[in-house]
Amino acid sequence: MDKFRMIFQFLQSNQESFMNGICGIMALASAQMYSAFDFNCPCLPGYNAAYSAGILLAPPLVLFLLGLVLNNNVSMLAEEWKRPPGRRAKDPAVLRYMFCSMAQRALIAPVVWVAVTLLDGKCFLCAFCTAVPVAALGNGSLTPGLSAPELARLLARVPCPEIYDGDWLLAREVAVRYLRCISQALGWSFVLLTTLLAFVVRSVRPCFTQAAFLKSKYWSHYIDIERKLFDETCTEHAKAFAKVCIQQFFEAMNHDLELGHAHGPLATATSPSASHSPTEGTEEEREKLRGITDQGAINRLLTSWHKCKPPLRLGQEPLMGNGWAGGGPRPPRKEVATYFSKV
Repeated sequence: MDKFRMIFQFLQSNQESFMNGICGIMALASAQMYSAFDFNCPCLPGYNAAYSAGILLAPPLVLFLLGLVLNNNVSMLAEEWKRPPGRRAKDPAVLRYMFCSMAQRALIAPVVWVAVTLLDGKCFLCAFCTAVPVAALGNGSLTPGLSAPELARLLARVPCPEIYDGDWLLAREVAVRYLRCISQALGWSFVLLTTLLAFVVRSVRPCFTQAAFLKSKYWSHYIDIERKLFDETCTEHAKAFAKVCIQQFFEAMNHDLELGHAHGPLATATSPSASHSPTEGTEEEREKLRGITDQGAINRLLTSWHKCKPPLRLGQEPLMGNGWAGGGPRPPRKEVATYFSKV
């Protein structure tokens, strides 16, 4: 159990590296999924384009949403976006920075899927087989003898070699090579454009907006750390609260048993030292509760944290109720000057 706790703490402390690793694994998994996927073009004029568009767009959307779900900062972004302003204003630049950071990692796997799909060429071949220029690649003199639906039905069978019977009009290998060449050109162009865009976003943009970039990055880290510290504090408080409740329950049961069996062996076996040790432990746990010792106070504290977070300015007055005090002037501080003389 301790090993798993150490691993979990390591992953939390290196969350950015961990998320980069997860995105890399998802990218490799998307490429492996496509290689294992059995692409079956329907070879029908009304379904080829729809099937190919679904294969090209639906899995990247699923991978993008999965990348967002696996990112722990999604809930933090939603909480920061929907929380009431209270005494802390919401900065849209910080929210944009958080969303862009998550979107950049989540887009890696979809980009790999689209690139692999285009470089493979099957999807593009299935989608645009009816748009092959028969007059330029085949026997254009026979085209006027076919109606438009018949020509579309014949060309839609190009991705299916077992049912294609239009070699007299257009050689299948010529159409396949033509469409795959275009698909691979689009694939490499897509890879080049996404690489250049990633370079611009990651390298060039901070150089022109360095001050705004540093501010957004700092407050994004602050929101993340503040949430983690608040969760840890709530966990410690809940643990202390539960321990005090359980100790009080057992002390009450012990007291009832002593009253019911005043002359029984339980009363003789109980010693003063044993009765004092739980009380001392209870007092130590009560100090950790910080004076919040009932369910209503805890609920009010959590509601106050959600509705009215403290302003990002140190040296404020303590919390009073659901807001911050500090309407009147603060008492002046006494300054004491000490002089030392050299002997």
